Amino acid sequence: MRDIPLKYIKGVGEKRELLLKKLGINNLSDLVHYFPRAYLDFTDPTPINKLIPETTACFRAAVGYTPVKNEIRRGMTIYKTLLIDGEYSVHLNIFNSAYLAESLAEGEEYFFYGKITLNKGMLEITNPIIEKTDTEYIMQPIYPLTAGLSSKILSKIIANALQYYERENDADIIPDDIRRKYSLCHEQFAVKAIHNPLCSYDLEIAKRRLIFEELLTLQLGMKLLKSRNRGRTSFIIENDFSKEFITSLPFELTGAQQRAIDSCINDIKKETPMNRLVQGDVGSGKTVVAAAVIYTAAKNNIQSAFMAPTDILARQHFETLTRLFEPFGISVELLTGSVTAKKKKEIKERLRSGETQVIVGTHAIITDDTEFDRLGLVITDEQHRFGVKQRSALNGKGINPHTLVMSATPIPRTISLILYGDLDLTVIDELPKGRQKISTYAVDTSYRERIYAFIKKHLDMGLRAYIVCPLVEENDGDLTAAKQYAEKLQKKHFKDYKIGLLHGKMKPKEKEKIMSDFAQGEINLLVSTTVIEVGVDVPESVIMVVENAERFGLSQLHQLRGRVGRGTHKSYCILISDTESENTKARLDIMCKTSDGFKIADKDLELRGPGDFFGSRQSGIPTLKIAELTENMDTVRESKEASEAILKADPKLRNEENLRLRKAVAQLFTKDKGSTLN
Repeated sequence: MRDIPLKYIKGVGEKRELLLKKLGINNLSDLVHYFPRAYLDFTDPTPINKLIPETTACFRAAVGYTPVKNEIRRGMTIYKTLLIDGEYSVHLNIFNSAYLAESLAEGEEYFFYGKITLNKGMLEITNPIIEKTDTEYIMQPIYPLTAGLSSKILSKIIANALQYYERENDADIIPDDIRRKYSLCHEQFAVKAIHNPLCSYDLEIAKRRLIFEELLTLQLGMKLLKSRNRGRTSFIIENDFSKEFITSLPFELTGAQQRAIDSCINDIKKETPMNRLVQGDVGSGKTVVAAAVIYTAAKNNIQSAFMAPTDILARQHFETLTRLFEPFGISVELLTGSVTAKKKKEIKERLRSGETQVIVGTHAIITDDTEFDRLGLVITDEQHRFGVKQRSALNGKGINPHTLVMSATPIPRTISLILYGDLDLTVIDELPKGRQKISTYAVDTSYRERIYAFIKKHLDMGLRAYIVCPLVEENDGDLTAAKQYAEKLQKKHFKDYKIGLLHGKMKPKEKEKIMSDFAQGEINLLVSTTVIEVGVDVPESVIMVVENAERFGLSQLHQLRGRVGRGTHKSYCILISDTESENTKARLDIMCKTSDGFKIADKDLELRGPGDFFGSRQSGIPTLKIAELTENMDTVRESKEASEAILKADPKLRNEENLRLRKAVAQLFTKDKGSTLN
């Protein structure tokens, strides 16, 4: 019944069905779970003398006189009147809607909702939502819409859908004992109240229930996905060779690196597979930690697979591991999309036979024809950039292999509870000796000439610089685009220097050539998109300039900043933005005040939300409809506790009372990630 097609719902014809599908609504269940983004709260309208320009508000006022019609030009009509609240007034403008204008009676009071503006010293509101004061619902939902579908029409369609929904009388998706323990209302009440709350108390009860359900479903899904390859590992490592490896290093490890290595070695000596997240800020030395574990695995005749999200990062890890393992005769190979078909075949044959001990690569190492002899250790770098299926596919190449996850992206604790809920966490909270503190400045475009002079001064010293742009081509207003900007810099500002261009649309070999030239000093200044955000290591790079910095999340800016300060030279990060937004200015100010990636990540999540934190590349968490991780921390903990209790009693969600939960979990993950939970 929940999957009833839209065409059977009253008010939905062929045209509206197509419009609903644009919003991601494909059936009855989607429709009743299409939640409002806000509400018109008529219980507490704002007095006109308290209205603030450039904000959205609801106020109650009387119509001063019958709206006057004005023909602006052919096809454009505006109706004007004055809205009065005692001594105060607001000008009302209604464009091209005779019906709405004529429905307003002189002297009658209405509720008005919309954006308040200021014009020649007078408050104005244009094309607001207008409701009579005797409206049935004093809290009216506002939905995300698409062209051709108004909020009123969608509300009516949802009201009809709710009638179907209420007639089902299904058992609640959340088991009764869980619902009672956490004082949750029934599903039927929650779904009805979220669309048509009779009061703010009903709305809060409904929201809490639906948020709990969404987080419970999410956490059950993450735990089921993570548990599929659990069990006894086929490769218990008895002998620890990490100290032998550490002694060979030409530098001293930090205490945090040593603790991380010890934790991993203790894990891989157990019968159950290691599942550990090593989280460290940019440049904290995570690769050396991974190398010590790989070395121990290799000395125990166990193969390791190291998967990175980009060709550039994979090649960098390959070069690092090759350099570290060469004295010991440990074979390391690189497998990426840019490797020729003939070479891929040869590499895979050596991998299958066990001749190759360590494989480093991108998605190319999880293709069906990539087979291992004794894969016992799997490492993924920047795991949140890989989809659930990709991570599972790599683990599936072995029999319950040990798993080490590395991330230079500090994950806020709220997201960590869900995304890495069952991983043991190690934080590398010390930077290696010699790492420079990066001075960060936020400036507007009036500083650009001074910035160019500052860059030239450092280039003349044999050092290098980055300029990062958010776009590749000029196709988004006046934002600085990488291609055009690089050409302009070369012709006008840096004639005597070599400028390179790097962006995601380039072929892997082109990227590698550019980065190699930059690392060797044949390119002095690199103009790039965020393709250099993770993993590029050039010690001579000392200046990072970010154009249109307001377009980036704080965590992304922190990653970009981490591309400099990797050598012994003083380094700088300059964030350029002409933003007038106080919120954005405050965000950029955080970058200038702290270099603590975890503080930055928590602030980024608070300001931008989880979707923006990960960006479009985020692949680990399905889209949340109603839950806000920063605002619902208590519910995150409660739903985590509930998910653990449910799975302890019913590990596969096969019991009768959990079947609807299982179906909801499968739908959530299949819809968003193409993954299955079988």
